[in-house]
Amino acid sequence: MKQEINLVSVLKSLNIKQNNAGTSTGSKWMASKNNIVSLSPVDGKKIGSVTTTTGKEFESVMASATSAFKEWRLIPAPKRGEIVRQFGDQLRTLKDPLGKLVSYEMGKSLQEGLGEVQEMIDICDFAVGLSRQLHGFTMHSERPGHRMYEQYHPLGVVGIISAFNFPVAVWAWNTALAWVCGDVCVWKPSEKTPLCGIACQKIIANVLAKNNLPEGISCLINGDYSVGELITNDSRARLISATGSTKMGKIVAKTVGERLGKCLLELGGNNAIIVTPEADIKMTVIGAVFGAVGTAGQRCTSTRRLIVHESIYDDLKSALISAYDQIQVGNPLDEKNHVGPLIDEDAVKSYLKALIDVEKEGGNIIVPGEVLSGDEYLSGCYVKPAIAEAKNNYKVVQRETFAPVLYLLKYSGSIENAIMLQNDVKQGLSSAIMTGSLREAELFLSHSGSDCGIANVNIGTSGAEIGGAFGGEKDTGGGRESGSDAWKIYMRRQTNTINYTKKLPLAQGIEFKL
Repeated sequence: MKQEINLVSVLKSLNIKQNNAGTSTGSKWMASKNNIVSLSPVDGKKIGSVTTTTGKEFESVMASATSAFKEWRLIPAPKRGEIVRQFGDQLRTLKDPLGKLVSYEMGKSLQEGLGEVQEMIDICDFAVGLSRQLHGFTMHSERPGHRMYEQYHPLGVVGIISAFNFPVAVWAWNTALAWVCGDVCVWKPSEKTPLCGIACQKIIANVLAKNNLPEGISCLINGDYSVGELITNDSRARLISATGSTKMGKIVAKTVGERLGKCLLELGGNNAIIVTPEADIKMTVIGAVFGAVGTAGQRCTSTRRLIVHESIYDDLKSALISAYDQIQVGNPLDEKNHVGPLIDEDAVKSYLKALIDVEKEGGNIIVPGEVLSGDEYLSGCYVKPAIAEAKNNYKVVQRETFAPVLYLLKYSGSIENAIMLQNDVKQGLSSAIMTGSLREAELFLSHSGSDCGIANVNIGTSGAEIGGAFGGEKDTGGGRESGSDAWKIYMRRQTNTINYTKKLPLAQGIEFKL
């Protein structure tokens, strides 16, 4: 069923205008002369514009944020959690228009757009509970009459740089946790999805204003990489959480590292599913197809490689070709379509280059790709999902192509050989194995198994659950967001020793005759 978006109504519900100030400390907004125009990849039409942040405006933001931190950190954590709860309630109220905006500005399906807002709601719920569990540990001291414990304190200003593919959820993952931890946040959304940032900032700004909280707890800056450099270079930003390409992450890590700041990096993925002779073929096809073509292959957890045992290779290959024949590409607001557009023409060029490169290296394209044309594809960003038979050592296979291109790889012999192929890339985000064998599954999850931050059994690589820590190893950056104890990165750790006696024993038996 085709869903029509009443864009005027959506923008009005979210208090978004045709031309929007792009810099904010909460209720206060600043507008420069330069702007970013937001064009929908769905139909190529202009949605609106957002002004970019100047150096002067950035300084005003940081001054406001550092001032707000001094007040915000003193509010008890459960009360900070109450603010996050109210934010979650507002998201529930505005889920429909915000989900539609995400879908239209980014190009993902409406179900995915609404699902992303639901992720925001879920992380708020998680953070509210967390606000009463920011616990440390008590330890026994080696000194008589002493007690030791460790505690966690608010860190300060957290800079958040997010990517276009999840234009609201990744911000929420970071900011909901940071707020309950007592931090204040400065967010630079992707310049490809700036209106989603405007919408989110206005929602939280209303909550903060209703609670008479100061400007600077939630801040917004907009622009290209040069605006991102302002926050990464600023020593007042105690933590930089950056989501994007590995290339971007290395630059951020170097810049922040030089000033001895903290980084949380969520970077590239080159995710594989291992398919053993013990696998259920039907389950495998479902997981692989969704992982490879969902969000038009523009997830960091998208399935890029399918490593299949030679004994079932031909059967799985045939099943995949048959499944791809059924994929419908088109307007993501139409429920009959499975795949929407890529984000822009640069992404299309990257997709086409991958198809050229894999053939140059000796690969065999078994499901051809192409850029689609016609009245339904006026943006020029719609492409057909492709499958290529390849080898793991191909340069094109070793890099991440942010598009629906799946590489079919063959392995022989034991499961160890498949694991070796899976691990033989620079990225280490998500991984999966399809098998009915407990031995194979446990080996895959062992010390000598997958080297990724996420390792799944009998489900695909795509997606994340709020309760678990999300992130990866190697060129993925090593960061962890969302669940488990990911909150600790947003706080500073302190060890305390208390002497409750009238004596002061010194280390190594040293004595002063005083």
